[in-house]
Amino acid sequence: MSQYARPGFEAKRCTPAELAQRVQKLERPLVFTNGVFDILHRGHVTYLAQARAQGASLVVALNSDASAKRLGKGADRPINTLADRMAVMAALEPVSLVTWFDEDTPLALILSCKPDVLVKGGDWKPDTIVGASDVKSWGGSVHSIPFEHERSTTAIVERIRKG
Repeated sequence: MSQYARPGFEAKRCTPAELAQRVQKLERPLVFTNGVFDILHRGHVTYLAQARAQGASLVVALNSDASAKRLGKGADRPINTLADRMAVMAALEPVSLVTWFDEDTPLALILSCKPDVLVKGGDWKPDTIVGASDVKSWGGSVHSIPFEHERSTTAIVERIRKG
């Protein structure tokens, strides 16, 4: 057994089955976003801070490894495992809670936690964001946050491979 305490950020991780119960303890308005967040970069952390600024709490749902592979970014993606991506995400100050989904979309999680605000990055039009009509139906809002720093995990991976 280690003499060092378990990092506090680990408590921000939860299973999809625990999400609805854990969200009840978070301050509202609740913001929800999702993505792979494989190799974290400046664009990601800026986006997450801007997403959190839309409410009092931020839930981030990560694509599972299998779900991420189905996005077609390459057979060797994601580079980092779900467990590692969850730990890094949970360690970020703007993030209140982090979970995951195995499906192609996070719709079941959105319906489970009923966020007040749904956000995605600037490459999504608000009406095309999965769950947008549901969030609007219970009085919530949907936002597409413009990219402030043009960064891409795919571009980073390509640069590394080229040496």
